[in-house]
Amino acid sequence: MIDQRRCIGCHACTVACKEENQVPLGAFRTWVKYVERGTFPHTRRYFAVLRCNHCDAAPCVTICPTVALYRRPDGIVDLDGDRCIGCKACMQACPYDALYIDPNTRTAAKCHYCAHRIEVGLEPACVIVCPEQAIVAGDLDDPESQIARLVARAPVQVRKADQGTRPKVFYLGADASTLTPELQSTTERYLWAERPQGELDLVRMVAAVQADTGDGALSRPVYDVPHAPRPWGRRVAAYLFTKSIAAGPLLIAAVAVLGGGLPSVTLLGVTAPALALLFLLATTAFLVLDLNRPERFHYILVRSNHRSWLVWGAWILVAYGGVALLWLGSALLGRGEIVRFLALPALVLAGASAGYSAFLFGQTEGRDFWQSALLLPQLLLAAVVAGSASLLIVGFVSGVDLGGLWMLSVVMAAALLGHGLVVLAELLVPHANRDAARAAALITRGAWKTPFWGGVIAAGTALPVVLIWPNPYSAALGGALALIGLWIYEDLWIKAGQSVPLS
Repeated sequence: MIDQRRCIGCHACTVACKEENQVPLGAFRTWVKYVERGTFPHTRRYFAVLRCNHCDAAPCVTICPTVALYRRPDGIVDLDGDRCIGCKACMQACPYDALYIDPNTRTAAKCHYCAHRIEVGLEPACVIVCPEQAIVAGDLDDPESQIARLVARAPVQVRKADQGTRPKVFYLGADASTLTPELQSTTERYLWAERPQGELDLVRMVAAVQADTGDGALSRPVYDVPHAPRPWGRRVAAYLFTKSIAAGPLLIAAVAVLGGGLPSVTLLGVTAPALALLFLLATTAFLVLDLNRPERFHYILVRSNHRSWLVWGAWILVAYGGVALLWLGSALLGRGEIVRFLALPALVLAGASAGYSAFLFGQTEGRDFWQSALLLPQLLLAAVVAGSASLLIVGFVSGVDLGGLWMLSVVMAAALLGHGLVVLAELLVPHANRDAARAAALITRGAWKTPFWGGVIAAGTALPVVLIWPNPYSAALGGALALIGLWIYEDLWIKAGQSVPLS
């Protein structure tokens, strides 16, 4: 428990934690944030001591694909660096911004409650150095302990209770706005510190959206530590894009074969599985390259946490690749009956490959913008758009008959209209909270409104629909524009989801 009535903002807890655990420069396991309220001369400064909350329902433990994060029997959420692959999923899942990537080990790290001290009967380092005894540690399950008595009778708060993580850090006497970033205004300067350029870019974008939407702020931060601006970058956006192209062609081919199409047709028998395998390879490459410890990528399969959708996704992609390879081999050998047998499994696995990311991003509970019920249909429709567009382009280049090109054009146009409607609904309907609304506003009204409305909606959705009518040449051009629009949207969606601060 943090008694904010006693805290004097001296940073002794931060320094003790860094020394005890050899936390590298630029990284923090516990830190003190200064927040001010009011207008001069009627102002007041509050201190917020922030750290891992050792949640009972820790989302970082659920999403970690290799069981590097785990909850001990005594309630401490600990991390085994020898199992960590540096995927950064835990950083996205934690609503409290408590994890970071250690630059020395290139693995995740966090407060572990000084477990090595607890095990020998000592208190955490931050507790013993606090000059005001503002940090109280103990066993909540022991009704006679000091912390259990305080929490039972005092009006304590927790951070982001609505997330359902059941956090175990309680605040006594804290101002609500100091614990809630969405109630704080954005600031470009700090006392005694300069914000990194990456943070400044985000701050300016969010500030512009706040001003545009008229969001009020109760307080303003005047001192904080640096935070990773966006743990996931363009490789993750590229993974979503290439996965749509990998899933789409075989999904369309499977539907065509189940509907009576001939597996001997080159576009269905050879081109579709070849495109699926090529872009599945690209998807895997982007996933592995985004890891901080790529040499450990196989841990996802051999040291698996079966609650993580990263693990389920990896096995789905492996199975889908196997079916695509069998499809391609059977078509090349002229075994159409095998292709017909593979059509239903290919359809199911192609849909699963396209859609499992909706459940993966659903586990990134720290990012409210990604918690959308419309994400699954958006990903499935994106796969149909990508599949029909890529088959249309390849079919045009290879001289497929006009009837086949026309059918692909119609499928692409229908999928584009559906995808555009879902995207607009996802961004424009009222959102569950202010963080999600701000992230959506960054795309529709903020810094990225031009690439969204111009690149995604106009050039990437409306224009390709128009271009399917004149002739196959214009339809193929429309397919290329549709793929470009998909890439732009995936990139904006990944960036926007990480642009609103967690702490």
